[in-house]
This record gives sequence, structure tokens and C-alpha cells, in this order.
Amino acid sequence: MPQTRFVLKKALEFGHAVVVVVNKIDRTSARPDFVVNSTFELFIELNATDEQCDFQVIYASGIKGKAGLSPEDLADDLGPLFESIMRCIPGPRIDRDGSLQMLVTSTEYEGHKGRIAIGRLEAGVLEKGMEVKICTSEDSCRYGRVSELYVYEKFFRVPAERVEAGDICAVCGISDIQIGETIADKLTGKALPSIKVEEPTVKMAFSINTSPFVGREGKYVTSRNLRDRLYRELERNLAMKVEDGETADTFIVSGRGTLHITILIENMRREGFEFMVGPPKVINKRVNDKVLEPYEIATVEVPEVHMGAVVELLGGRRGQMFDMQGVGSEGTTLLKYKIPTRGLLGLRNAILTASRGTAILNTVFDCYGPWAGDMNTRDLGSLVAFEGGTSTSYAIASSQERGHMFIGPGAEVYKGQIIGIHQRSGDLSLNVCKRKAATNIRSNKEQSVILDTPLDYSLDDCIEYIQEDELVEVTPQSIRMCKNPKLAKKGK
Repeated sequence: MPQTRFVLKKALEFGHAVVVVVNKIDRTSARPDFVVNSTFELFIELNATDEQCDFQVIYASGIKGKAGLSPEDLADDLGPLFESIMRCIPGPRIDRDGSLQMLVTSTEYEGHKGRIAIGRLEAGVLEKGMEVKICTSEDSCRYGRVSELYVYEKFFRVPAERVEAGDICAVCGISDIQIGETIADKLTGKALPSIKVEEPTVKMAFSINTSPFVGREGKYVTSRNLRDRLYRELERNLAMKVEDGETADTFIVSGRGTLHITILIENMRREGFEFMVGPPKVINKRVNDKVLEPYEIATVEVPEVHMGAVVELLGGRRGQMFDMQGVGSEGTTLLKYKIPTRGLLGLRNAILTASRGTAILNTVFDCYGPWAGDMNTRDLGSLVAFEGGTSTSYAIASSQERGHMFIGPGAEVYKGQIIGIHQRSGDLSLNVCKRKAATNIRSNKEQSVILDTPLDYSLDDCIEYIQEDELVEVTPQSIRMCKNPKLAKKGK
């Protein structure tokens, strides 16, 4: 999984020893030897040292609470696992008698406490009320005071008066503390080597809701509400960036992929905000007059019968395959691609369609590389309502012949709202509010209307679907798509 690779890669880079635990060993389909060999190959792929590759393996059954050094010989408890941790993992490198040093590795935010710095004391003693120096790697320092001090017991923070080297603690009172800075002794403290937060790779434009339905469902609809909420997010989400857009009611939010930003959108929607978001765009870099774009490693598990369609889809998005192998006895193939982040926009739905919903896609950021060239991520246009009102069965029955609909009868729509996917390229304007003409001529047979089930797109689906001239309208109760009136194109 991507998160496993990412965390393991960071641990190996810091030179940490690793204990590998093979869980669920009691299952009938367990294949521990294959898992250990695959893990060893992963260590080699992540440039582990010879000492790190010689890892201790523990076999366990979490549901039974058993562990052992071999699959056939499990102890009655998890004792072998704990003994291996004590034997293989060294204790923290600390200096109990040195001057105070604590590297901030994480931060949290609470309304009445402000920003909370979390880290482990590398040296010295930290006390509540102590005057400290905050240092960065550039030797620029400032001073602050510890107002409150906490240690961790089980899953809770517990107030403390004094913390010694080796303990993990939370410090309150320093409002502008950042990850990578060092809390040090006021007189003799020096900065520890800093850590760097990964840079954002994708950006999206947030703006106030300008649709005719504005204010119907949301509690916070003004640009001031939107600005305050986005900049408040920076207190908790340090990998995210917010900038003012071209207009006073537009803000550019940058994050580590579309999922990172989509989580923020969903949280704001549940809090009662109404706003619009534009399509995701990758953040390029220019180095030596060359444009570089972010690349990701995409891992796809797909049945062999659908592999051809998936390979064709990834190849059309400038993906380069570097590994392919069979997995298990179910006829599943594992494909690994290096692909531009641009090519991943809208890819998940396309892969699910091509594989009849059987493929599993995981991605993780790899590096910045040369611009891969132009690519087309969507071949079909949109069906757009050119008149507002309430949709009717009569109008939808004729409209669904043009493509797949997003709405059913009885739905309120407005002019410019995207109501479906066109079966051809280019947009098509339709009237889904048209009613059947009432005449005094009785037909011999009433015509029965059969309507297709409308597509139910989630927030993630809508963000993947929209193009440059389209927007997603987000409210607490509804998610709609519409054409951007500032970039409206003439439908074909």
C-alpha cells in the first residue's frame, strides 16, 4: 500500500531498524514465505542497507493474540513480538545532562490552547513555565515561554510539570511554532537538524457560490467566511497552502494530491459552508528553463481478462510500465506504472469502468520529472441545462437518448447546470424542464415512459469529472456541477 511504502521509506532513510510482523498467519490461504520474500524485495527497492535487510521476522495471529518466530510454533501470547522489539530496536539517543533540545515533529491546534508542538526531548529537561529559545536550521532564533506541558499516557494527553530527555511531550504557549524547529535552552540551546514538510503537487480554486441556488442550504456563504475557514485550516494542516486568487472572492488551495484537498472540501461541507471549486491542476516547477511536473507510482491490481483495457488506458495517459507480475491464484495481475500526476486526474473512474469495477488503484508521489506532453483525460462532453425549473419525466425520456443523466424527474435545475454526460465530444444544451403539450385529442394508447437510473456521482467523482470550464457547487446537502460562466463555451 502507498502509505506503507512512504512510511517505510522514511524509516529506512533515517537508518532505523525494522521488525517485520506477518499477521493473520492462522488463515487457510496464508503464504508467509511469499510475504517475507516480497517484503525483502521492497526493502531492496527502497535502498535499504545490508543491516536493514537482515530484519527480524515475527509471525502472528492478532485475533488470537499469539506470536512466534516461525509459522508452525506460535507462543500462547505476544511475548515473542515484544521481546524482539526490545532486542532489535535501540533506545532513543539522548543526552540527559545536556542543554535542552526538542525537535518539533508534529503540531496540533485547539481553539483555547492555540498551536501545540509535539516532539521528543533529545536532551535536557523541560518544565512548565520555562523560558525557551526557538531555533531554526538557519540560526535565526526567537524566544518564547511554555505555558502548558503534557505527556502521553495510552491515548490521552496528561498534564505534567516536568519532562526529561527521551519522553514524547506536547508544548503549549508558542503560537508560531513550525515543524522542523527546535525548542532549546534559552542561553546555550542550539538547533537540531531540521525536517522538511513535503511540497504540494496539486492546486484547486475555491470561490463563493454564484449559482441561482446560493444560500438555500448553507450557513456560511460569504467570501469572508470562506477566507477565515481556509486560513484556519493552515493551523492544523501544515502540508496545505492557501493563497489569494485573482479576485477578492477566489482562493487557491494547494495540497498533496486531490484526496488531500477533497477531505478539506468534505469537512467544510459538513460544517455548513457553501462554495464552488474548480478542476484540480498540477503544480509544475521550472528548473534550468525546463518545465518539470510531478510523477507518481501507480499500482493497479486487475484480473487478467481486463488487463488489456487497463494497460491501454494507462498508456494513453503517458504512463510507463516498469513492473508486471501475477498475484495469487485468482488470476490477478499487479501492474506498476510511473505516470504524471496529470494522468491520474479522472483515472480512477475510467479504470473501474474498463475493469467492470474489479480493479484496485493505489498511488504514491515519486518525484518531479520532465514534462510528458499533452494528454486528453476526457473524451466526452457534458449535457447542460439551458433553462431553469423542475425536471420532468417527459423531457428526461428524450434527453437520456443523448447520454447518461445525473438527475431524475422532479429535480430543480438552473441554467448552466451539468445534468449528464454527452455520448459524444463537445457539450450539448438540453431542456429537461419541458412538459408534454396538453391537447384535446385522446390517443388510442398511452405511451409508457421508461427512465434509466441516473448516475450518482460523489464529491470525488465530480472533482475528477470536471474540465477547465466547469465547476463543482458544494453545499451541505447537495453536490452539483455547472459550467463556469466566466469561461462558458458555446455548446456544439
